[in-house]
Amino acid sequence: MEGVVYKSTGSWYSVKDTGGRWWKARLKGIFKQGGLTSTNPIAVGDRVEFDSENEGEDTGTITAIRDRVNHINRLSPKGRHQQHIVAANLDQTLLIATLRDPRTSTGFIDRFLVTSEMYHVPAIILFNKADLYRDKEWELYGELEEIYTEVGYRVQLVSLLEGKGVAEVQALLKDKTTLVSGHSGVGKSSFINAVLGTAIKTQDVSGWSGKGQHTTTFAEMYDLPEGGSIIDTPGLKEFGLVNVDKAELSGYFPEMRDRLQGCQFNNCLHMNEPGCAIKEAVRNGEISEERYVNYATILDTIDEKNY
Repeated sequence: MEGVVYKSTGSWYSVKDTGGRWWKARLKGIFKQGGLTSTNPIAVGDRVEFDSENEGEDTGTITAIRDRVNHINRLSPKGRHQQHIVAANLDQTLLIATLRDPRTSTGFIDRFLVTSEMYHVPAIILFNKADLYRDKEWELYGELEEIYTEVGYRVQLVSLLEGKGVAEVQALLKDKTTLVSGHSGVGKSSFINAVLGTAIKTQDVSGWSGKGQHTTTFAEMYDLPEGGSIIDTPGLKEFGLVNVDKAELSGYFPEMRDRLQGCQFNNCLHMNEPGCAIKEAVRNGEISEERYVNYATILDTIDEKNY
């Protein structure tokens, strides 16, 4: 039989077969997907082949994983130099960000966008909690919308509390498989409730730290009423990059990628080298200074072991 993995809880996987029947399945043996070693050999979104274990029961054994169209990795929380497959077979990613309660840093946004670029998955940035914005937040939103729209990303503003902007987002999700991510506390569960029309667990942002509490511990996929599906991921405090080396990083910033041929040196890292087209573009206001600073910060965190 064939099916799609909707949830992984470690040793067991929730699989929906081609006829719409649900199975609880486990792995047979050890899998390596295309030579990739990770803390989880099977990810949500994987297409798998499986056999029924017992007649009349909804339990099965996974025997094979179909080739992935794509996948997204991050550093595993279990080990500094291990990687964890967040999800597989995606059409797009959607990052939920907030400008207050809690505030999402542009550093986190740019790490997420770099990861999406690495795996050739289009990304959408959704700014939530517009109902809380004051003049300062409106000004900041205007700046960020301009920066990311000019680079080529879709930016959407919503207030999930007031239901504003939800219909536009539902149209973006229709008939696509979308990975939904963001810090805890940005409204991920509320977003999923809004687009699904069903209630899943939500929690208030913890008052003492301003950081969100974790409401999801495992990635899980949900089918959308209008077609398509979303994959909810655990609230991420960090988005650790894997499999990127310093020379490649600028290629994952679209506004830099378009100017790399203008650099004097082929291996330019755009830091101290002469004749750098990227630094020139920053000086001329053609590349956002904040994006460049975030690039430099990410560059500084890449070490050879990590690569």
